[in-house]
Amino acid sequence: MAPILSLSGVHTNIAQYQILHGVSLDVPEGGVHVILGRNGAGKTTTLRTIMGLWKARQGEIQFRGTDITRLATPDIARLGIAFVPENMGIFGGLTVEENMRLASNTGSFDADRLERIYSIFPAIKQFWQKPAHALSGGQKQMLAVSRAIVEKRDLILIDEPTKGLAPSIIRNMIAAFREIAEETTILLVEQNFHFASALGQSVAVIDDGRIVHSGSMSELVNDPALQSRFLSLSLEAH
Repeated sequence: MAPILSLSGVHTNIAQYQILHGVSLDVPEGGVHVILGRNGAGKTTTLRTIMGLWKARQGEIQFRGTDITRLATPDIARLGIAFVPENMGIFGGLTVEENMRLASNTGSFDADRLERIYSIFPAIKQFWQKPAHALSGGQKQMLAVSRAIVEKRDLILIDEPTKGLAPSIIRNMIAAFREIAEETTILLVEQNFHFASALGQSVAVIDDGRIVHSGSMSELVNDPALQSRFLSLSLEAH
């Protein structure tokens, strides 16, 4: 099966700094796929380049066989890709409902889809009329992900969703992501190896703007030598 997303030799600069140095990556369709790496290795830049928020200086990005390298971010989103940034991107002064309406293409909701979101994240229903700033960190992350799936998406890019969350919330997020991945491919940037390994089918390790390892997550989990070689780049504390 052809990958849903493919990066070939992608170079990205931010101002005068080159961050990505020829990133090549295939993301299989279906399930959860993970990019690991230390802080500053290029993980977030990779997601933002896919989404068109930063433009690749060189190389090509294909989504379902369509070249999206030079497309504007709204056009990329309309193809069926959603992005949950590390800062979550929610509006604290708006209610949960208002945040969700902004993420909908029409400003309205499909009733069945909304019920599914409620089943995955019960807090969304519980706090529907509450301002987003009143939510806990975990509830804000649930809202951010709910916004990404309020419409049917083919691919969701999610940047470090467990950052700052309590272990109990992380366990709940594992279950939620598994359910979401039943219908939507997820490309996940993470530093929490427990979370990443519990979800990921495939994994790519990035260091200094280059992919230094890619393969199945099970291979990495079951091979201490690979873990020692690659996870020490970023995850010694995890």
